[in-house]
Amino acid sequence: MAGVRNKPNANGKYQGWFLNANGNRKFFTGTTKKTETKKIAKNLEDNHHQIKLGYRDAPSKSEKYKKYFIQEIVDSYIAWGQSQGGRGGRPWSKVHLRRRKAVLQWWQDNLALEVLGDLHDCLPAVEKLLRKLQSDGKAGKTLQNYSETIKSICNWCVKRNYLSTNPLSNLQSFDITPKTVRRAMVHDEITRLLEVAPMHRKLLYSVAFTTGLRVNELRSLTEKHLDEERGGLVLQANWTKNRKDGFQPLPIGLVRDLRCFIDSKEAQGLYHKASGHIVSLEIPNNPLLYVPTKTARVMDKDLKVAGIPKITPDGKIDFHACRVAYITFILEAGASVKEAQELARHSSPNLTMNTYAKVRKNRLSQLAEKVGKTILPQNNRAKCVLESGEESQEKRHNSLAINELCQLKNNGGGGIRTPGTFRYNGFQDRRTSRISLANKGLMKSDSCSCDAICDVTCAEVAKTDPDLMKICQAWGSLTEAKKMAIMEMLKGKK
Repeated sequence: MAGVRNKPNANGKYQGWFLNANGNRKFFTGTTKKTETKKIAKNLEDNHHQIKLGYRDAPSKSEKYKKYFIQEIVDSYIAWGQSQGGRGGRPWSKVHLRRRKAVLQWWQDNLALEVLGDLHDCLPAVEKLLRKLQSDGKAGKTLQNYSETIKSICNWCVKRNYLSTNPLSNLQSFDITPKTVRRAMVHDEITRLLEVAPMHRKLLYSVAFTTGLRVNELRSLTEKHLDEERGGLVLQANWTKNRKDGFQPLPIGLVRDLRCFIDSKEAQGLYHKASGHIVSLEIPNNPLLYVPTKTARVMDKDLKVAGIPKITPDGKIDFHACRVAYITFILEAGASVKEAQELARHSSPNLTMNTYAKVRKNRLSQLAEKVGKTILPQNNRAKCVLESGEESQEKRHNSLAINELCQLKNNGGGGIRTPGTFRYNGFQDRRTSRISLANKGLMKSDSCSCDAICDVTCAEVAKTDPDLMKICQAWGSLTEAKKMAIMEMLKGKK
């Protein structure tokens, strides 16, 4: 039964009690009036009796937190993140912390959140704000980051009984397919970029292209992270994205260049110089490299000087594209999927192979040709190789001319030829010339190193006629008049 103590507490208030729905006696502090406190006790006991009978729902533990100020909840959430909110119970990185604070403040301002109870039934308002961001042109990845931030703090509140359920549990994910993809730079482009960059940026690009380290990881490197004995960089869990210690091998020549750069103390000087006009710049102790605050802008300038297009049909180039190029190069160098995943420090091979590794179109053509040479019989291979460009057309004409010269030198053979102009009319035009050459013993062998559409090898021509061999070798550099004269001379001998 509900009741009140006979004497008040030291503060003048009476202590009351009541029986809850489970039959347990619960005490509470009432008012300075005994009768009023007893009335409160009876009301509380009646409420719990109705709960016991099933007339009312039991109050959740989160009810008492509805009036908590949202800023207090956010501060607790941020403090938890700084302490153990990251992977493996590690703290958030500085970049993640800064971004999460900014996004949470954006949600507080736009949802007009004051107390924790304002989060109840907030799903429609959240979806409306996300649609507005989408209409403003924000990428799917950005929208997903905003969505995950507010869902994350709601989940955190549920685990601590601040909220009974997550009001955003039905919030759908966004398509995070990138609007533009990064392309892997080719060797020539990287060479040109390194040639125009000053020494400190040349070293920065070199390390990025040969390790795949991200900007913030490069910025965290100090002198102590260069391991000259093992030939690479020591990575620490507190600043790597995967929050794991690691070791990234480097080319030996680059290790020596980094040692010279460390001895020059140039990186420290560049940071001090930059701090003069960037107030918030944090200068690391004994930095290994100088990493500008706006790496993308700096790289754009170097690309422009080097004459390298930033955007092509294959994708765009920014600083993170150095990582794309690195992973593509290690796979082209013959690394297995597991080795590539390990060097890229990815959690799954799917990310390595389907997001970062790029396919080069010319590489596909080369592989197709190798497969053809391996499995197709020599006499079944197509002699017509489609090539484009003036150089390929010249090769085609030269190889046809050599065939023509061989036929004229060997008294014809029925091949189709037009004086002064060598036409390529497909398989039919070349079939009779190949029959003639076969009769003369001049068929191309498998070991021929000439162009794929050439019917005869240089070695076979040399065996037949050394003089003709000299003409064939110089044919590409001869003028049209000299070519005509040689053709007419051979026809006259015929």
